[in-house]
Amino acid sequence: MHRIANAIAALPDNPALSARIVINGVAAICDPLGGLYLPDLETLVVSDLHLEKGSAFARRGMLLPPYDTLATLRILDAVICRHNPKTVISLGDNFHDRVGSALMPGIFRQMIETMARGREWIWINGNHDPDGTVSLPGASADELHHAGLVFRHEPAKDAPAGEIAGHLHPAATVTRREKRVRRACFATDGSRLIMPAFGVTTGGLDLRHKAMHGLFDRHSLVAHMLGRDRIFSVKFANLLG
Repeated sequence: MHRIANAIAALPDNPALSARIVINGVAAICDPLGGLYLPDLETLVVSDLHLEKGSAFARRGMLLPPYDTLATLRILDAVICRHNPKTVISLGDNFHDRVGSALMPGIFRQMIETMARGREWIWINGNHDPDGTVSLPGASADELHHAGLVFRHEPAKDAPAGEIAGHLHPAATVTRREKRVRRACFATDGSRLIMPAFGVTTGGLDLRHKAMHGLFDRHSLVAHMLGRDRIFSVKFANLLG
């Protein structure tokens, strides 16, 4: 939840706080708030917003704090304001269930409309929301190919170089000041990248989990971990099991 405080405080625009990487020849910036900015393409990528998760649980009789959508959208607004992209791509599981976008309160719809004004907005369909969005700006697609990159929700083990995906919510653990610290992370070996989950109530899957096997060259794999105010880049070999 530290990202909420960072979004409200508006992290300083200091390049040292981010990680500059290359994915299949395309320059990218891992932002501490959880977005990936592609400066040459003027494109911001986020993944797994899981908007209206609290409402989806409430419809099933399980109560969660009802503030997840507002918190997630405030962080999204902060990262958009920092990079001012021409295009925003949201990599699926944009909403926590099929009816989330249709039932979303108007105040949140207005927030998205304000953020999208003057930009191209692309909603990639996910397993939680395969039918796309309802009455929101932008277009929906199952995947997008552009500039040597392919943007999709679920990573494919046989995908060519340049895949940027979400779905798995990667996380990594290190030792810091004699304590175990676990954080969401951007996971990349330079050929493909799996995004951290952007939604504030999403969990994480460790990079050593069997679902991650075969997706990366582990000799080149780096976890770009979301810290409180910066990105910490750690080689896979130096992560805790």
